[in-house]
Amino acid sequence: MAERDTAILLIRCPDAKGLVAGVSGFLYEHGANILSTDEHRDDESGQFLMRVEWDLEGFGLGREEFARAFDGAVARRFGMQWRVAYSRERMRVALFVSKYLHCLSDLLHRHREGELRADIRMVVSNHEDAAAMAGFYGLPFHHVPVTPEGKRDAERRQLELLEAERIDLVVLARYMQVLSPEFVERYPARIINVHHSFLPAFSGARPYHAAFERGVKLIGATAHYVTDVLDDGPIIEQEVVRVSHRDQLADMIEKGRDAERLALARAVRWHLEHRVLLDGRRTVVFV
Repeated sequence: MAERDTAILLIRCPDAKGLVAGVSGFLYEHGANILSTDEHRDDESGQFLMRVEWDLEGFGLGREEFARAFDGAVARRFGMQWRVAYSRERMRVALFVSKYLHCLSDLLHRHREGELRADIRMVVSNHEDAAAMAGFYGLPFHHVPVTPEGKRDAERRQLELLEAERIDLVVLARYMQVLSPEFVERYPARIINVHHSFLPAFSGARPYHAAFERGVKLIGATAHYVTDVLDDGPIIEQEVVRVSHRDQLADMIEKGRDAERLALARAVRWHLEHRVLLDGRRTVVFV
C-alpha cells in the first residue's frame, strides 16, 4: 500500500473557546481532508495541545503559503506555539550504542521491516562491538573511543559526524556515556535515551542490581528526552515487567532488556511520527 502524503500540525497554546473550530475550519476552507485529530487540555496549566493530520491531495496551500496563512488567520489570534511537519520528509537518524546491542538490533530490524519511517544514516559507538551489525544492515559505522581525558575531543568528532549528515534525531540505544550539556544543547528534544529502570526509581548506572537488592516486584525501562540533568528528561514511554523472588539478577536483566526494546522502539516511532509534544517537564503523546 502506498504511503499517504500528509501534513501534521502540532499546537500548544492557552486554552480558549473556538480553538478546535478555528483550526478545523481553516483546514476545511482550504480543501483539507482531515485524517485524525487529537486534543488535550491540562487543567493545572490551562494549556491546550493538539495534533491534526490531513491528506495533502487536493489541499489548496503550499508549504510557504500555509505558514503565512495559518499564522495570520489562526495562530496569532490564539497565541499558538506551532509547527507543521510532512510525512514524506523522513528524519535523518543517528544511533549511538556501546556494548549492549539488543536495542540497536531491535531498531534496525524494525526499520528494515518498515515499522520506523526514518532515514538511518549511521551507527556511532565508543566500542567496536556493533561494527558487524551495522555492516549487516548496510550502515556506516563510526568508532569514536571515549576516555575521561579525551571526552571533549570525542564529542567534537561525534558532532562533526552528525552535522555532516544533517542529523535530525539522535537515539541512544544503550549508549553508556553521559553527554555533556554542550552536546545536549545542540539537539534539544532531539536526543532519545532508554534507561534500564522505571524512572524516577533506581536512576544511575546499576538499576537492576539496586532493584534486585530491594526486592521489587516490578521492573521497567524508560525512554525519555535527554537533558543536561542525568536521567531527568521528559518521559516519552515506559514499559514494566513483573518479577518475583524466584527471579535472580540474571533473570531480571534478561526480562528488563525486553522492556528496554519495547519502550525505546515506541518512543522513537512516536517521535518520528510527530506524536510527541512537550508540556514543560512532561510530554503529551497522541497515539
